[in-house]
Amino acid sequence: MDINLIEKLVRDVVEEINLDKVVKEGQLTKACFGVFETMDAAVEASYTAQKKLLASPMKKREAYVQVIRDVVLKKENLEMLSKLTVEETGMGNYEHKVIKNRLAAEKTPGTEDLTTHALTGDDGLTLEEYCPFGVVGAVTPTTNPTETIISNGISMIAGGNTVVFSPHPRAKKVSIKLIQMINKALEEVGAPKNLITTVREPSIENTNIMMNHPKINVLVATGGPGIVKMVMSTGKKAIGAGAGNPPVVVDETVDMEKAAIDIVKGCSFDNNLPCIAEKEVIAVDHIADYLIHYMKENGAYELNDPSDIQKLMALVMNDKGGPKTNFVGKSAVHILKELGITVGSDIKVIIMETEKDHPFVIEELMMPILPIVRAKDVDEAIDIAYEAEKGNRHTAMMHSKNVDKLTKMAKLLQTTIFVKNAPSYAGIGVGGEGCTTFTIAGPTGEGLTTAKSFCRKRRCVMTEALHIR
Repeated sequence: MDINLIEKLVRDVVEEINLDKVVKEGQLTKACFGVFETMDAAVEASYTAQKKLLASPMKKREAYVQVIRDVVLKKENLEMLSKLTVEETGMGNYEHKVIKNRLAAEKTPGTEDLTTHALTGDDGLTLEEYCPFGVVGAVTPTTNPTETIISNGISMIAGGNTVVFSPHPRAKKVSIKLIQMINKALEEVGAPKNLITTVREPSIENTNIMMNHPKINVLVATGGPGIVKMVMSTGKKAIGAGAGNPPVVVDETVDMEKAAIDIVKGCSFDNNLPCIAEKEVIAVDHIADYLIHYMKENGAYELNDPSDIQKLMALVMNDKGGPKTNFVGKSAVHILKELGITVGSDIKVIIMETEKDHPFVIEELMMPILPIVRAKDVDEAIDIAYEAEKGNRHTAMMHSKNVDKLTKMAKLLQTTIFVKNAPSYAGIGVGGEGCTTFTIAGPTGEGLTTAKSFCRKRRCVMTEALHIR
């Protein structure tokens, strides 16, 4: 077959974003806008692309970042990606996926994050700048698949890196579609081919190949503790965004109705999939009844019967004490229906009172199930929150007007994100100031990752010159 015809067919294929029609002839396989048959091929292509990107001026890098933003923010693309994510993963809800995808595209910093530090004196000039690692290998989760690709893609390319994504197999279709869309748009503006690559069939085997490939310079894992442990054991530079179990403390000083509304909104956001979302409430005893009352008026359904709480545990938790996958990211309405309880669509969260050592408090369920623990006073509430967060240093919330107690909790828990008097999602820029990220690296310490997180600092020194003061 004529090579020009092959290329035309491949272009036609990509217009439809349909991997099943990738053109092959003999041993020749045409990559479909960054999607390769093998992980080795994906890494090699990314390695070649990074050398070209490194030679590109910063203005070009920022232009490539803008292309990614524009692709995602195009109304039909934004809606399609959000819809397909819910359909493929069976998790979360469409409206909140739209918010999260838009957030990743709009509020992830680009090249402006790469600030230069200059030192001048009698001995000359020294510059310290953020420079790329090279090729980044990134593992993305099923909970926030497109958001993570968008945010990481912007940050990594802004930093001068290329990236090989290993998506979660249960989100492979939408992940691959997004990668194709981005690559196609980048190539149309003259960017090097394959700035973002992946494999046609994501798997644990392909992830292992990526992690151990000699041309992968740094690894980034966004997911559970298992995958974070894997990347940290490779001996390579690793950035790990692991689990959280965010507590929320409520004391007697707050506007109780506002606190209740904020907690329900935060807990129910994308059916509790974000690792930042409220996972347990610790309330001062003498205001707990008021808090529960207002939560029930604003979308919470309370389970009072201990037998119902026990049945819910059996329904959503596995034999090892963790969440059952088929209930992660499901709505409160769906979970209650499976429990034999029919409620209206206004119900967003399932609440119940528990002790501080209850499995719902200890385990991160990633479902809109919210246990409420009573504490005798705010100091005890903060201590319980510290225990529940388990040293993940991820996210915590507190509703209080007592500055001293807010400060105490912030210092004790040492979380990357600490939200005061607002829903949890304010911590990633939804209704709160600041940039966003969907890779919050607690285990390896980077915290809120941006372009500079995926770069190394380099120093350039000129002695006895360029000091003009």
